[in-house]
Amino acid sequence: MYIKTTDSTNTLMRELIAKGEWPQDEYYLRASYQTAGRGQTGNGWESAPDKNLLCSILVKTQKIKEISPFYLNVAVSVAIHKVIESYIVEQSELTIKWPNDIYWQDKKMAGILVETAIIGGELKYAIAGIGLNVNQTEFISDAPNPISLKQITGREYEPDELMQQLYAELQKELSDTSLQTSVWEYYRAHLYRREGFWPFVEREVNTRPTMNASASAKGQFMARIKDVLPSGEIVLEDRKEKTRTYHFKQVRYVI
Repeated sequence: MYIKTTDSTNTLMRELIAKGEWPQDEYYLRASYQTAGRGQTGNGWESAPDKNLLCSILVKTQKIKEISPFYLNVAVSVAIHKVIESYIVEQSELTIKWPNDIYWQDKKMAGILVETAIIGGELKYAIAGIGLNVNQTEFISDAPNPISLKQITGREYEPDELMQQLYAELQKELSDTSLQTSVWEYYRAHLYRREGFWPFVEREVNTRPTMNASASAKGQFMARIKDVLPSGEIVLEDRKEKTRTYHFKQVRYVI
């Protein structure tokens, strides 16, 4: 389904489902512009009209009962990474920043917000909201590090074509639960700053709802990524080989 403007594709999809007005044969909602796009931990998402891919994908299948909620984040991240990677020459610069952002070098290209619906104590469906910077070349918000596919390659892209590719890739990953191991391996292998020691700070560094901290942040510690658990927690190991486990709201990258 396509709509010109909405506040948030996730919000609109949830409302239509709740009212029984969501078409049974539709599995995604794409908009040219969002007036109130949402991201993780309360962040907004800046996007100029008609420039980017703004969509929500409905995941409603018996298979959803066989996967963990965080695996949806992993699968969506991997699907986006694979689609974007096919357009980029320097593929090693494209990474997945835990928990589910897509990064080019130290800049953010895509963000994901997965929301689940539990009815009668049972997980019924999930909505994966995606914001992918495609053709936008000027960003005016105070977001610290956005970048678009066009800025990397110098080419224009058709958001609807990317939408079709993304949906097909995600369907492949979610339709066969035997692929979970390989999807997890891909996720871990393409993590942002997956090798070496890097600075982190615990979340209390300031009150802004962001996953990053500036280089001047106090309380920094050096650690490397040891693992990301099926629950979504990241396991860091410091230089003294002490492990620290964090939920995504509890620690920030220093960038």
